[in-house]
Amino acid sequence: MAQSDTKKIFFENLSGAGKAIAVLTSGGDAQGMNAAVRAVVRMGLYVGAKVYFIREGYQGMVDGGENITEATWESVSSMLQVGGTVIGSARCKDFRTHEGRLKAALNLVKLGITNLCVIGGDGSLTGANLFREEWSGLLTELVEQGSIEQQSVQTYSALHIVGMVGSIDNDFCGTDMTIGTDSALHRIIEVVDAIMTTAQSHQRTFVLEVMGRHCGYLALVSALACGADWVLIPEMPPEDGWEEKMCQKLSATRSRGTRLNIIIVAEGAIDRHGKPITSSIVKDLVVKCLGFDTRVTILGHVQRGGTPSAFDRILASRMGVEAVLALLETTANTPACVVSLCGNQSVRLPLMECVEMTQKVQKAMDEKKFEEAVKLRGRSFENNLKTYKLLAHRKPESELPTSNFNVAVLNVGAPAAGMNAAVRSAVRVGISEGHKMFAVSDGFEGFYKGQIKEIKWADVGGWTGQGGSLLGTKRTLPAKHVEKIAEQMRAHNINALLVIGGFEAFLSLLELLTARGKYDEFCVPMIMVPATVSNNIPGSDLSIGADTALNAITTTCDRIKQSASGTKRRVFIIETMGGYCGYLATVAGLAAGADAAYIYEEPFDIRDLQANVEHLTEKMKTSIQRGLVLRNENSNENYTTDFIYQLYSEEGKGVFDCRKNVLGHMQQGGAPSPFDRNFGTKISAKAMQWVTKKLVETFRQGRVFANTEDSCCLLGMRRRALIFQPVVQLKGETDFVHRIPKEQWWLKLRPLMKILAKYKTSYDVSDSGQLEHVVHNRPKDSDASVAM
Repeated sequence: MAQSDTKKIFFENLSGAGKAIAVLTSGGDAQGMNAAVRAVVRMGLYVGAKVYFIREGYQGMVDGGENITEATWESVSSMLQVGGTVIGSARCKDFRTHEGRLKAALNLVKLGITNLCVIGGDGSLTGANLFREEWSGLLTELVEQGSIEQQSVQTYSALHIVGMVGSIDNDFCGTDMTIGTDSALHRIIEVVDAIMTTAQSHQRTFVLEVMGRHCGYLALVSALACGADWVLIPEMPPEDGWEEKMCQKLSATRSRGTRLNIIIVAEGAIDRHGKPITSSIVKDLVVKCLGFDTRVTILGHVQRGGTPSAFDRILASRMGVEAVLALLETTANTPACVVSLCGNQSVRLPLMECVEMTQKVQKAMDEKKFEEAVKLRGRSFENNLKTYKLLAHRKPESELPTSNFNVAVLNVGAPAAGMNAAVRSAVRVGISEGHKMFAVSDGFEGFYKGQIKEIKWADVGGWTGQGGSLLGTKRTLPAKHVEKIAEQMRAHNINALLVIGGFEAFLSLLELLTARGKYDEFCVPMIMVPATVSNNIPGSDLSIGADTALNAITTTCDRIKQSASGTKRRVFIIETMGGYCGYLATVAGLAAGADAAYIYEEPFDIRDLQANVEHLTEKMKTSIQRGLVLRNENSNENYTTDFIYQLYSEEGKGVFDCRKNVLGHMQQGGAPSPFDRNFGTKISAKAMQWVTKKLVETFRQGRVFANTEDSCCLLGMRRRALIFQPVVQLKGETDFVHRIPKEQWWLKLRPLMKILAKYKTSYDVSDSGQLEHVVHNRPKDSDASVAM
């Protein structure tokens, strides 16, 4: 086998036979931990290993007995959608002592467990690494005490540890997102959206305190997601005199006609001298200086509770499977590692490198080296902070650069949640860079009709939380109207175009690129930001709106499944949107625990349908009472949702009955998720910065003239980075008939869904994580966690 193919094997070669894996959750709970436990158990059983629950974290490991029980396939059903951790978690003082770890080692050796999967924060993972380092010494002690035989020391000579970070604070360095963070953001944003309506009614200022004793991630990202007026975080305390600046900002916002103010405070917020800044201090300050009616809301443990988001379920499921693969591949010399996602790619990082980097952040904060602390948090955190400052704090007119460029922004295609956040970001970044921004209503249809007007900073206030498209959007393509569009470009002296939309937006840029040969008006920088629930844009792994749609589908599937609890055995057939792209059906299937997902990209026939029915029939003979099948709307013209429903109803007679649901346009509606708000905000800001750069590059002899391929681009997320790609180069990667990319990264998730639903399948591990180092684990230009 060639060196480059060494990882291109299937996991059947990585047998777990004879191995025992134990999974525990430790420290504070986080939504999504159950999805991780479920994935570890099912993947472990799938490869032939014995899998054990350790209940109540390290306390259960020390106490042993009934706290360590063997897991079965059925023991983890119906837990995917449950918040917290069903196997319990506890902070354990005993495990911090040598005697406690000795007891824990004895309990593990009795059951032959030498593989541990620990889901927790940095304290839990540091404890696991210490346990691993002491392991051989602990076994020697147990032999000397007569607790175990000498043979056991050879048999169980090494303890293997793999960690997954479960923490709502996202305070662990080396990982893009920790399990639970996205769900906590959902809870915060739900509260902020609700508070905004009452605040607006009474012209109130609200001070919201969110969790984050040592890390301001939740406060910063929720401030970005809701367009808060001010945010206070521990990593970047405000400069001296912040009180006056904040009150000036609040007052200026009100003077522009805004009826409310939102201030978000991390619970660990401090000033430059290390003095705490509490929510009550901020409230008293606003009342004293401005006399505004001000209220405080402390969210507390609400942020830890509730159902995990689709993102957290998928993250945890992928990480759980990756953790088992890591344990199967580990040797005595492999360091303890943490599994994580970097962009869309699995990575394995040395556990102690991550812990040390996390501790460096706290050290920098203790030493008041705040800029260094922000850098150590990672590029994503740093970019979040820069973007927030750019969008929240308007510079005085005198400080703005004067570019004399006019930039038009428009939405094209079907509406997608997050489009408005993208427009707001583009408008405000454009104004900050000295451009005059123009909004085009109703896409290219509005463009050729002259529905173009200047849009100011205050016009986009409060847009981040709004669903749909406030500018209006149509599917109309520009080709038939290029002459009129060119006239409007000339009339308004438009020097650049930012198009936010789906597949129609991609086709539109290709048409405008072709029109450059006839009309100089289109020889300007043009860029597209992908926004569609279908996530079918070539050149980008993710699109604005897809996460909101996934959450809508997942939540609905949870409710539908719950409707069958206490009734007879039932299978639900759910039809999702997506055109010919099976992204929503597949990824929602993984998030909701589906038994099958039918998509166009993976052809199926009557034999496959029959096999699925038989599989569900076998499943219903166990304690599992419900089945879930998803079907993409265009997966097959003959095997329609009705056909599949009738087939399942007929073949399942006497075993289960069937119900069907077509979810329809509810997948496009609703308030955008935190992920889509931030993805839209950050990708659009980056697109506008590219526009500015291109305008400067192409301005010659008093006018802008851009006719090269790289002046008409799509900005997409590829694996670990945001990349600008000329649209003409993406033509070869596109199936124009079915409006999908020829290669789609998420197809690698399909075997994962099948494995977790107990189907025999092959799982290509060529894309699974390689052990990397924390300081080297990102490409230079990456913003791997760009969305969050």
